[in-house]
Amino acid sequence: MDYQMARRPAGGTLKEKEFTFFWHGKSAEDRSEHGVGFAVRNTLLSMVEPGDKGSERLMTLRLYTSEGPVTLVSAYAPTLTSTAEAKDEFYINISNIVKNIAPKEQVIILGDFNARVGADHDFWPSCLGHFGIGKINDNGQRLLEFCSYNSLCVTNSFQTKPQHRVSWCHPRSKHWHQLDLILIRRSNIKLVQITRTYHSADCDTNHSLVCCKIRLQPKKLHKSKQKGKPRMNTTGMHLPEKVEEFAKSLQKALSVEHQHCSAAEKWNHLRDTIQKTALATFGKKASKNNDWFDAKFSEMSPVIDAKRAALAEYKRSPSEKTLQALRAVRSKVQQTARRCANEYWQQLSDSIQFAAVSGNIRGMYEGIKTALGPTQSKTAPLKTTSGEVITDKGKQMDRWVEHYSELYSRENTVAPSALDAIEPLAIMEELDAEPTIAELCKAIDSLASGKAPGNDGIPPDLIKCCKNTLLQPLHVVLCQCWKEGAVPQDMRDAKIVTLYKNKGERSDYIEGQEQRRGTLRENNEGHMKGSLLTQENSRRRTTSSEEFLDSHRRRSWRPDKD
Repeated sequence: MDYQMARRPAGGTLKEKEFTFFWHGKSAEDRSEHGVGFAVRNTLLSMVEPGDKGSERLMTLRLYTSEGPVTLVSAYAPTLTSTAEAKDEFYINISNIVKNIAPKEQVIILGDFNARVGADHDFWPSCLGHFGIGKINDNGQRLLEFCSYNSLCVTNSFQTKPQHRVSWCHPRSKHWHQLDLILIRRSNIKLVQITRTYHSADCDTNHSLVCCKIRLQPKKLHKSKQKGKPRMNTTGMHLPEKVEEFAKSLQKALSVEHQHCSAAEKWNHLRDTIQKTALATFGKKASKNNDWFDAKFSEMSPVIDAKRAALAEYKRSPSEKTLQALRAVRSKVQQTARRCANEYWQQLSDSIQFAAVSGNIRGMYEGIKTALGPTQSKTAPLKTTSGEVITDKGKQMDRWVEHYSELYSRENTVAPSALDAIEPLAIMEELDAEPTIAELCKAIDSLASGKAPGNDGIPPDLIKCCKNTLLQPLHVVLCQCWKEGAVPQDMRDAKIVTLYKNKGERSDYIEGQEQRRGTLRENNEGHMKGSLLTQENSRRRTTSSEEFLDSHRRRSWRPDKD
């Protein structure tokens, strides 16, 4: 879906329940009077790729289909009263976009062109069909010249009913015109099934909805991103009956012993068993609804249906009676919407206040997140160390790899004289003993609740609430790692999340993480391993420096990471 006059500042994306919105407008400092964007169904997100550049009048989106890529262009042309310079600039920019598209690729231009193209098929046979409407004006002349030069045609001028060819009514003359047009290459006109206007669709604007049905088969854009594991429902992990059910199911699943397996094989088996058993017992985490409209849908639906019926009746037979009926039902919709919104926000505010007073910090922050709604994911090109802008996504990823490689892979060298200056201490052989269950229990208790899981998909709440059940199998795996002198790679892996610190320009890339800071999200087992190392390191105060370094090398530990 394409929409104009979005009036959203700058550019960004917003993901809702069923659709994801992409938009581009003027900067926040300028007046919000122009804007373009797309609304993409979430099921098609893997098949589209937004354009790197855009303006408040033009924006591109690439759709991958079985017949090849299709470039969609959202356009908002200057009005008839705009200056000639503004009109020339618009058509120069849109012509450059079309020129950069391969001739064999399909292109679809949708938007409010503020132009009347008329019905002169004989003079514009390659651009217009036999079912145009009205007379041509200056903006229409510019648009048809653009279509003729780029082998495009106006799909609105092909076979359809007269009432379905117009989308805007002049406020003074009450004459209907077609200003919202859909352009396509002349060679691909056979793919268009119908282009028509839906006057009954309530879009809260003086323009009616224009839809075009085209025969296209979307093709999924395969990426190297791994499929994420389902999130577990942590709310039931504090219920004793659920914990007991999980314990019985896990003991039954782990009844078969693996005697001659490595630590990695044992951990993989234990991890998969915990995931499968926990999902079967506690279920998946349900998505939360952050919209007041959906929460009050039962009250809003009847008045909205009445408004749509009144709008359809007014467009079918415009008169003073139907106009007054439409105004009355619109007023009722506004009153109902304000009342429902006030009730929703009042209830949400009361729940946040009650959570804060009762000391439920987690519930308070969850309420604040619900109030703030979904975050806007704004994108900006990175810059190299020399200040050059990187727009290619592959090169952007290489730049991130370069940055974090320099940040986390620095080698620390210690002079031999500094090592010799360390006073040698007595060797304590008892420190080579395997970690005890008590130490592992202390490490589990130190895990923070409510944190996001790592690559293993196991939340810390599950390990803490079901500690008595998971203590023994986890201890067996960690003891096996202790004997082998290495831990599975899955425990050592971590996710790097880049956080923008709201300092300076988003596109600036400053070394030393002045504007973007990387946060490591480790697996919970990695946290427990680090806690065990900390406990051992606290007892390692009387060990000689040579034995200390040698012990860390044998167990694949890095002294600077303890």
